[in-house]
Amino acid sequence: MQPEPFLRRVLSFFTPRTLDRYLIAQVLPPFLVALCVVMSALLLERLLVLFNMLAAGNNHLFTFIGLLLTLLPHYLGLAIPAALCVSVFTVVRRMSQNEEIDAINSSGLSLLRVARPFVLMGCLLGLLSFFLYGFIQPHARYDFREALYTASHTGWAPRLQSRMFARPSANMTLLADHVDHAGSRLKDVFIRDTSNNRERVITAASGQIRIASDSSAVEIDLQNGTIVTDTGVGAPTLTRFEHATRLLTEASHISPFRARGDDERELTSKELVGRLVDHNAAISRPHMRSEVHFRLARSMTIPFIPVLAVALAIMRKRQQGSAGLVIAFLALVGFDHVLQFGHSMVATKNTSLMAIWVPAFVFIGLCSALLFYKSGAFQALHAQRLASRRKTLAQGEVSP
Repeated sequence: MQPEPFLRRVLSFFTPRTLDRYLIAQVLPPFLVALCVVMSALLLERLLVLFNMLAAGNNHLFTFIGLLLTLLPHYLGLAIPAALCVSVFTVVRRMSQNEEIDAINSSGLSLLRVARPFVLMGCLLGLLSFFLYGFIQPHARYDFREALYTASHTGWAPRLQSRMFARPSANMTLLADHVDHAGSRLKDVFIRDTSNNRERVITAASGQIRIASDSSAVEIDLQNGTIVTDTGVGAPTLTRFEHATRLLTEASHISPFRARGDDERELTSKELVGRLVDHNAAISRPHMRSEVHFRLARSMTIPFIPVLAVALAIMRKRQQGSAGLVIAFLALVGFDHVLQFGHSMVATKNTSLMAIWVPAFVFIGLCSALLFYKSGAFQALHAQRLASRRKTLAQGEVSP
């Protein structure tokens, strides 16, 4: 019988079968739910800090949304490994409790075969993470810093106080009976505007001071008020409104933000490699080398996270519960901290790159060994070795 061609065997390996489609269909919903939960938990603290800072600076809501969008790639890179581990662990643990794993093993398929679609899913997410770490996050990190710089430097410096006159510009006087602590929400507002060779007296029940959406000016939103306009010709006119927006002053001028590339984390992987090849001295060479290898190591270890989850999710019979998920969580957090420590050591102390790759290979080896042990592969090899030894001894006793 002729052996099957190599290319056909490769295609057969990556072609999803009925079991693969079933397992992927089982793991996708909990993966998406876990991804959303982890992202929300990671973003919550940063969002509160940003919201308080932007509210104190009277910035527009669109500024807050823009900063939020630039944070998503960074926290997505942290959430993908955690969500992958939780979802695979949950699915395999449920299958183990419902004895689906036993039924699959009884049909002649090992635990390694069960883990294969999860590992392929991890490979796909690892490739996605490689582009995320190496190309999307650098631009997003720079955009966040630029937006934060703009938001923190555009604002109306004078802070309003209750029942005190303020002069936003040479032609405008502003007064409010009540002003909140942030100085942005006003009640019982009075404005006198003498611009354009006419006098306007504006009163409103409430108002809110904010930065314009394009950060070019400071404006005030007024609700439920009147405008008395005197042009000096004829009788003054009276206008009532429910909502009106008035320009208070142009936003303070700020110097443009620096160009992208002063930090190695703002450079894409292609740009880092190019600078290393060209011996560019703008950023220290150890920092760039460490960043490139750190991104590669993080991406390469993601396909082995499902291996760890599958191995820890298998339960012994009659076992009510185990600390498998806690162990997996501690392993991921500990590995991430060790990898970051190695990254900083290579960057600052100019140590060997083994400080990054040794933890990565140890993590890969331990995950693989644990799955082989849980699948019974080591026991099968040991039994095969014993059988081979007995056969050799038997043959030695039979021969004269």
